Amino acid sequence: MQAAVWHARRDIRVEEFPDPDAPAPDEVRLAISWCGICGTDLEEYTQGPLFIPPADKPNPITGRHAPMVIGHEFVGRVVRLGRDITDLKVGDRVAVDTLIHCGECPFCQRHQVHLCERLAIMGLMTDGGLAEYINAPRYMCFKYADGLSDAHAALAEPASVAVRSARRGRLTAGESVAVIGAGSIGLLTVEVARAMGAGKVIVVEPAESRRKVALELGASAAIDPRDGDPIDAVRRLTGGRGADVVFECAGITSTMALAPELARRAGRIVLVGLHDAPVPIRLVSVVTGEQELIGSFSHVYDEDFSAAVDMLSAGQILAEPLITAQIGLRDLVRCGLDELSASKDKHLKILVSPEG
Repeated sequence: MQAAVWHARRDIRVEEFPDPDAPAPDEVRLAISWCGICGTDLEEYTQGPLFIPPADKPNPITGRHAPMVIGHEFVGRVVRLGRDITDLKVGDRVAVDTLIHCGECPFCQRHQVHLCERLAIMGLMTDGGLAEYINAPRYMCFKYADGLSDAHAALAEPASVAVRSARRGRLTAGESVAVIGAGSIGLLTVEVARAMGAGKVIVVEPAESRRKVALELGASAAIDPRDGDPIDAVRRLTGGRGADVVFECAGITSTMALAPELARRAGRIVLVGLHDAPVPIRLVSVVTGEQELIGSFSHVYDEDFSAAVDMLSAGQILAEPLITAQIGLRDLVRCGLDELSASKDKHLKILVSPEG
């Protein structure tokens, strides 16, 4: 089969790769329909290996190391069943969660499988979905509605990140929300917040095109932080108090420092963006205002991912405005990774089909 194989930094090749073995008893084989390019894929291309195991350090669960097939935002059609699978049939269309957990560590025992001590992710620690075929464990696979297109269903994985962040923030109907950063995760957070009944959703984003999409997707207001003080703007829009829940989705020093300033007293600040550097945060308002700083990472397959699939299937999350390009697998590097590297702000989500 044809697959996108990570060999080294700046060396991803679309090439012939062995077909998957016969599915294990609890697995299904999928013919991939679409796979999204994640920011992590781009970082592995430009800066890796970050999560991809090098040849001398195979992943402890999968035993795999580079070179390997990348891609972890994919959907596909069932073409073969493991012998123990009775609740799926050939032809079913499924979105795939992709997180592999050990089932034995204290976090797995508490069903915090995304925090597994030996966590592996398909497309990063074992072969992923930028290929023609893949085998996936049954527990990862969730059917989606007949009326939902395969391309739109491919946003289930990033949508599940937004679902988890809303759950971590204990968002309830009627509460005010501020979302910092209107990339794909931030925009999906807007949609999830609206679906969960948020009373007001305020987006802070410098890019005009992304602010426009945020408003189209239900944001009450979209603030350009360069036009004035975003703290004053958010307080003005929330009766002088600040937002009940703030979601930081940009993952840069300045926005992470800004997040607590946008929240009300006793507000919750959910940190979604990944940032690996010290951040100067003014903690006096966190302490004296009894604010909560909450981390939110990835998703749990039968809590967040399943809910994201349901929201997409029900039309509560609209995927079309976030899809900025659809390309074939053979064009992955030139029209996908290199395009994102050169023009990241131009795109939200690029989808890749093995058939193109």
